[in-house]
Amino acid sequence: MTLSSLSQGVKLRITPRQTMIKDLCARDAEGTKNELGQGKRPATGGLSSQITPMQFPAFDWPHRSSTLGSRELDIGLNQVTKRQRKLLLKNPPAAQPLSPSLHSWWRLSKVQEARKRLMKEVCAKYKSNIKQTVTLHHVSRIFVEDRYKLLYCEVPKVGCSNWKRVLMVLGGVASSTHEIKHDAVHYGNHLKRLDSFDRQGIGQRLQSYTKVLFVREPLERLVSAYRDKFENPNSYYHPVFGKPIISKYRANASQVALRTGTGVTFKEFMQYLLDVNRPVGMDIHWEHVNQLCSPCLLDYDFIGKFEAIEEEANFLLRKTGAPSNLTFPSFKDRHPHAVRTSAEITQRYFAQLNAFERQRAYDFYYMDYLMFNYSKPFKDLY
Repeated sequence: MTLSSLSQGVKLRITPRQTMIKDLCARDAEGTKNELGQGKRPATGGLSSQITPMQFPAFDWPHRSSTLGSRELDIGLNQVTKRQRKLLLKNPPAAQPLSPSLHSWWRLSKVQEARKRLMKEVCAKYKSNIKQTVTLHHVSRIFVEDRYKLLYCEVPKVGCSNWKRVLMVLGGVASSTHEIKHDAVHYGNHLKRLDSFDRQGIGQRLQSYTKVLFVREPLERLVSAYRDKFENPNSYYHPVFGKPIISKYRANASQVALRTGTGVTFKEFMQYLLDVNRPVGMDIHWEHVNQLCSPCLLDYDFIGKFEAIEEEANFLLRKTGAPSNLTFPSFKDRHPHAVRTSAEITQRYFAQLNAFERQRAYDFYYMDYLMFNYSKPFKDLY
């Protein structure tokens, strides 16, 4: 990454390895006109010191099979000469199994290498060959923890509430994640966003802090958002999204439904999502990760997955030097009695749609599936 001395923003140069095949990742979200140094009154951007982003150890241990799949963890065997093989046959080394903690450390480090490599390959393949500028919009979802030099990009429905609790404890706002209520997490303004700093402060942090992104199976995340916002009382999503959705997609809607926006069905929600002429815009809870966090532009140092969030988040915390008694919380504070959205629940919701609608939903999130190595969720997809 090279920083420009111009006021327009932080310049990055992306050279794709191949010609762009599809224009799947080229859509720019609104707000890109507000480049760094414009539009907001900057906060203090000076840093006491600069450090390099978190580095994972370069392990050189024998290849071991992994349960994560060959695409997720692709580790080659070291070449062995004929003479070495003969010596090994005559004098086999004593078995020295790795301790569980060391093996886990090695495995998670290799997984990170594979994920970052795949993301760079996908970005190089599908991103257009143009210079891009980091704008305030690109960093507006990123939270800053200066003490431990972390940048966390918030992806809703991927454990973001508990990640914010962790950042608040790291920043000294609270002593335990369990004492932080939901409203304090989302409405307390205890955390800084990266777009609140001036251009120099943003650029220095992007260069020297550990940039963290957690993702989730795209359609499972979508179902989780629908259940949260439309199957429970909600004073914002029902009137703002529910009313126009019911008005456009429900024949013979009742006056109560039109007035309140309650009772949006999953099929109606999907009609809205896949409509090129939506009656109301997109929302961060079902927006693409590619649009929320700009992974092709910001080059994240750590890519975690919701499916193993506790293990991977705790691995990251240990690597950043967080207090040993701080672990990623597992509790669910919103609708705590509701069953978490799973692959089985997701299948149940999408069974309400026909094959063509399921294909369109997969295509809608195709770049997230490709970039983060999630397999096709339905057998009839092409």
